[in-house]
Amino acid sequence: MKNPVIAFIAFEEFDNLGVGYMSRVLTDEGYTITIIDIRKEKKEILHILKKLNPLIVGFSVIFQYHINEFAELVSYLRKAGIKCHFSAGGQYASLRYNELFRIIPSLDSIVRFDGEYTFLELVNCLNSGTEWKHVLSIVFKSENGLKVNDLRELENDLDNYPFPIRQPLKKYVLGKKFATILAGRGCNNNCIFCSVREYYTQSKGPCKRVRKPAKVVEEMDLLYQQRDCSIFLFQDDDFPVKGMSKTYWVRQFCRELQQRDLSDSILWKINCRPDEVDSERFKLMKKHGLYLVFLGIEAGTDEGLKQMNKHCTISEILNAVNTLKKLEIGFDYGFIPFHPYSTFVSLRENFSFLREITSDGYSGVTFMKMMPYHATPIEKILRKNGRLKSINGFPDYDFLDESLNRYFQLINELFSVWIEHPDGLLNISKWARNYLLVFSKFYGTTPLLKQLTLSLREAVAESNNFILTIVEQLSIEIETGKFKTGNRTRILSLKKKIDSTQNEYINVFKNIVTKLLILGEFERMTGISFDSMD
Repeated sequence: MKNPVIAFIAFEEFDNLGVGYMSRVLTDEGYTITIIDIRKEKKEILHILKKLNPLIVGFSVIFQYHINEFAELVSYLRKAGIKCHFSAGGQYASLRYNELFRIIPSLDSIVRFDGEYTFLELVNCLNSGTEWKHVLSIVFKSENGLKVNDLRELENDLDNYPFPIRQPLKKYVLGKKFATILAGRGCNNNCIFCSVREYYTQSKGPCKRVRKPAKVVEEMDLLYQQRDCSIFLFQDDDFPVKGMSKTYWVRQFCRELQQRDLSDSILWKINCRPDEVDSERFKLMKKHGLYLVFLGIEAGTDEGLKQMNKHCTISEILNAVNTLKKLEIGFDYGFIPFHPYSTFVSLRENFSFLREITSDGYSGVTFMKMMPYHATPIEKILRKNGRLKSINGFPDYDFLDESLNRYFQLINELFSVWIEHPDGLLNISKWARNYLLVFSKFYGTTPLLKQLTLSLREAVAESNNFILTIVEQLSIEIETGKFKTGNRTRILSLKKKIDSTQNEYINVFKNIVTKLLILGEFERMTGISFDSMD
């Protein structure tokens, strides 16, 4: 008898680890799994589903701002005759199941929170033809409205789950393959713009669970040996750097990497808080492959940090940044100067802080607006204060100062490509940086590499000064009324200048990468270093 087919529809730009874990649990029980990227054309997805005739389709609804895409697809599939069970899961689905059923009424069920055991039980019931509406942690429609079943207790030992199923690995830089991976789930912190703590405190169990270091390294070793993977991007909201037994965790993790002879063969990136960075621990981590850190900085003043409930200080942030620079570990960061309490004064203080940490070109300037994502503390605050509004069906808010609204709209118009677009200056500069970091690991640090690194940092420093000078000057002009945001001639002139400058620096970054690629290919083909030649 042919194994029943289970189809998942999800974003697959990178490994969707939630779907990957559930898929492995299901395949271990004999089911056949197909994962479909939602970015495919609807007709193609329909064709695949008709050919497969799945028992159930699971929709991985992770991102709130992609709900309409899922809604359109589900409606299209139902109208085209796909009648099997439709279920949805993910953070948004778990926390806002009422809204999701309203937006996508054709769903049959919603799986809440960790889905491995819940989805398996649901699938088993559907496959055997038995009643499924008793399954813990699901929501479904009944005659009396939505029926919300009790939640099952979280799996305390994440290593009881098998390693996730993965799509073919993609290349990172210099031909090196990468994979996303988890050391744990959850976060003990409660920043006002994040719903992770809310997500993991709904069910019984700890709000942060960490895998055993040996099991994480075993998974990395398996990917290295079987998939030729040498770059690992940890997706933990807060990597287990320290806190209670976490210091032991890092030391054991590095020891396991060394024992499996991985330390010299791989690189890995983590996300963590600035107050978790210290010289001794990160020096050890770099020795065993750490090359890049994403820091949740968010604010450039102690007052701003308190408003965001960050529980750290500017002094701790500066210490973290300086430590990473000294150790020559790359870093990216989150920064949110635009938030519901912003003023022109606070913005300029934040931009001044950005100058302090980016003037050397070690990292590029970036900033964003705090968005009131579902189930976050800031969403609740804005709703309570009557400031939450809907723009194109999604939650948003206005700043208290109307001129600040105009300022943000102008800055977004001028610099959205620079900061947000895949082909924008910020992203291209990061990729040039990544090329240099990876090259250094696998080819060694040479005088020529040092010169290219210096050239990159000089160019990034110049571009950082350019963007900060403009945003600071415009903040003064708009606050004082000297700049009229309706003056399209001035705006178009600025846009032309910004685009020209952006293209100039992008060409510099691309030229650096080109030189690096030529150098790497020469050394790979000949075994001779450019720097050893007269």
